[in-house]
Amino acid sequence: MELNIVNMKNEPIDKVQIPDEIAEARPNKALVYELVRNYQAGGRQGTHATKTRGLVSGSGRKLWKQKGTGRARIGSVRSPLWRHGGTVFGPQPRDYSYKVSSRKRIAALRSVLAAKIKANAVFIVDEIQFEKIQTRAAIDFLSTMQLSDAALFIDSSKNTNLQLSVRNLEHAKFSTVAGFNIVDALKYKHLIISKQAFNQIAKILAK
Repeated sequence: MELNIVNMKNEPIDKVQIPDEIAEARPNKALVYELVRNYQAGGRQGTHATKTRGLVSGSGRKLWKQKGTGRARIGSVRSPLWRHGGTVFGPQPRDYSYKVSSRKRIAALRSVLAAKIKANAVFIVDEIQFEKIQTRAAIDFLSTMQLSDAALFIDSSKNTNLQLSVRNLEHAKFSTVAGFNIVDALKYKHLIISKQAFNQIAKILAK
C-alpha cells in the first residue's frame, strides 16, 4: 500500500510505502478499549481524600465517664458515629495507573492507524512550515487540505510555529511522535503528519 505525499498546496509530489505490518493490521476493538482505559487511568489525579477520625478537628477528651450516666459509652467527639466525625474507609489519595506491555500499545495504535489509512483520513505532508505563529495560517492550511479543523497535527517538537498556531483551534491539536497516543488517534478524525514524523511512526509500529 502507498500513500501520496503532498506539499503545503495539497499537490502530490511523491509516494510513501506503508509497511505491511500497518497496512494489513486488523481492527481489534478489545485491545483498543484496554489501551484507552489504561491511558485514562494514568491521567487521573487520584487526589480525592476524606478525613479519618485522626484527621478531623475536635478534642480527644472523653466526653463523660464510662459508667453510671445511663448514656452510651463514648470515647471521642471525632467518632465516625457522630456528626462531624471521621469517615470510615473513605477514599484516599492513590495512583490509578497500571502497566501495559509495549507490544499491546503498538498493536492498538497500529490497528487504529490502519483503519484511518483505509478511511482516507491520513494525510502526509512533505513539510509543514508556517512563516510565523498565526492561527489564520493554520485555518488556511486546513482549508487547502479540504478539511475542517478536526485534525491532529504530528510533527517535530522543534516546529514551534505550527505548534503555537494550532493551539487556539478548538478541534485541532499538535502532537509529537513521542506524544502520539491512542486517545488522540481516536478523538481526531483526520491525521496530518509530516513526512519525517510518519517515517518515525512507521518504524515504531512496524516492529
